[in-house]
Amino acid sequence: MFGVVPKAIWQKTNPADSNNLCTWAMRCLLIEEGNRLILIDTGIGNKQSEKFFSHYYLHGDATLDSSLKKLGFHRDDITDVFLTHLHFDHVGGAVERIGESLTPAFKNATYWSNQQHWDWAVYPNEREKASFLKENIMPIQESGQLKFIDVQDGVSFTDNFNIRFASGHTDAMMLPLIDYKGKKILYMADLLPSVGHTPIPYVMAYDMFPLKTIAERKLYWDEAVANDYILYLEHDPLNECCTLQQTEKGIRVKDTFKLSEI
Repeated sequence: MFGVVPKAIWQKTNPADSNNLCTWAMRCLLIEEGNRLILIDTGIGNKQSEKFFSHYYLHGDATLDSSLKKLGFHRDDITDVFLTHLHFDHVGGAVERIGESLTPAFKNATYWSNQQHWDWAVYPNEREKASFLKENIMPIQESGQLKFIDVQDGVSFTDNFNIRFASGHTDAMMLPLIDYKGKKILYMADLLPSVGHTPIPYVMAYDMFPLKTIAERKLYWDEAVANDYILYLEHDPLNECCTLQQTEKGIRVKDTFKLSEI
């Protein structure tokens, strides 16, 4: 998760257990705008084999269904599923297994990706193909519920939701930039997994193009500081949101908080 950064350094913010594993979240985001109910990412899902899940030691009792129920919604209420990228921990919950059949878990939703990333996932490179599982991806297309977004930085998705792009982690990953209560919220996906990854060189070994990730992080971090963005963290186990500030050591975390606090 921290690439070339020594464990002696990164364990200060994300301590590992006896198996050298750290706890991570798969934090999705629900947006209600007009008559649309938009879900950003879907977590890992529950349809994979016991052997598959044995590698990840999933824990906690949060599910998409239980989280939606707390807000008074059902999965059938979702109108749009926005997929930042198609790695299994972001798209696994988009498809469910019913008997021997694989079908979209959100039957009334349009699923959104982009052609460039879709092709990257469907015809994967050797290093990344273990993250792109056909059972998570192809049933979406086969259902007819899939639509593509233009790969154009800043393209509008809704009146209050623009799309930014980053390609260091994987090709054409989408980052939602959302206007909310006079603030701008940038959904970080895997560009900033946790506050422990804030220093520019703290790049994951999963990133396909680490030098590109570093260049993108520099640009986005500067933009976040200049515009006081709220960064929404998908994988941080403790911190839901953060802001950044310039310090003598470079850009670092300023504040951490829950989205409900703004």
